[in-house]
Amino acid sequence: MNKQLMDEVLYLMDELSQDVSVPKNVRKHAVDSKTRLQKESESLDLRCATVISQLDDLASDPNVPAHGRTFLYTIISKLEALAKS
Repeated sequence: MNKQLMDEVLYLMDELSQDVSVPKNVRKHAVDSKTRLQKESESLDLRCATVISQLDDLASDPNVPAHGRTFLYTIISKLEALAKS
């Protein structure tokens, strides 16, 4: 596992969860996703795939502003790289 990349993803999740310009459900999912990623009882691939799926669903939400959607896709991209490492 790439520790630096995981730290980046967790930091971005924190940033998203504190951004008051995105809907509350997105912030809540960011917190839940961060918790899920930190569970070491599951394989990293499974954790990443689950979180990617959840964030991708959120990115499709029409209530998410453009900058929030961009932020979500940035996190998804980093998670995909993390799953491959």
